[in-house]
Amino acid sequence: MSESRLALEREIAAAQKELDGARRRLVNLRRKLPPEPVRDYELKSTDGSVRLSELFGDSEDLILIHNMGTGCSNCTMWADGFNGEWEHLQSRAAFVVVSPDGPEVQQAFARRRGWEFPMYSAEGTTFIEDMGFRWEEEEFLSGYQPGVSVFRKNADGRIVRVAKDSFGPGDLYCGVWHLFDLLPDGPAGWDPLFEYTTESG
Repeated sequence: MSESRLALEREIAAAQKELDGARRRLVNLRRKLPPEPVRDYELKSTDGSVRLSELFGDSEDLILIHNMGTGCSNCTMWADGFNGEWEHLQSRAAFVVVSPDGPEVQQAFARRRGWEFPMYSAEGTTFIEDMGFRWEEEEFLSGYQPGVSVFRKNADGRIVRVAKDSFGPGDLYCGVWHLFDLLPDGPAGWDPLFEYTTESG
């Protein structure tokens, strides 16, 4: 092994160690945030209305994905990934996906994608805005935004949000970007599509 390669591999190992340390610090900082009280919102499913408190099932914790809806190919890619993981996630905490689309639109789209995780609609509610995943038109990155909220239901039935994060290209919630980062040219301007053909890669 050449000296230059060895030096680069040592630098990569050091950078990886720094990154791992920063991630652990981030996790610890998030856990220090005081819980944020949340009211028991009424959402929709194809079976009718459902309360946020009902989404917990038998768990005290709920991982809720904020999906922008059927018009976003990035959100669709994240959801495709969660579809392969949601049973693992559900074994530790309740897991659902919420979008602004109506229940029937969600159901039809989920059927086409082969999604099996539970989906709920925030249509006609202020839930998405109140959780900070929809901003006014004059704001930077206006409109609906993707991300995740994590809630806990206390013994007295009160709901609090204990963590939140935004999604975006290169985030920690979609491995596609990290695998592309290993390629010589990285993502090279790649964007996800709803469907792929042989020609599109």
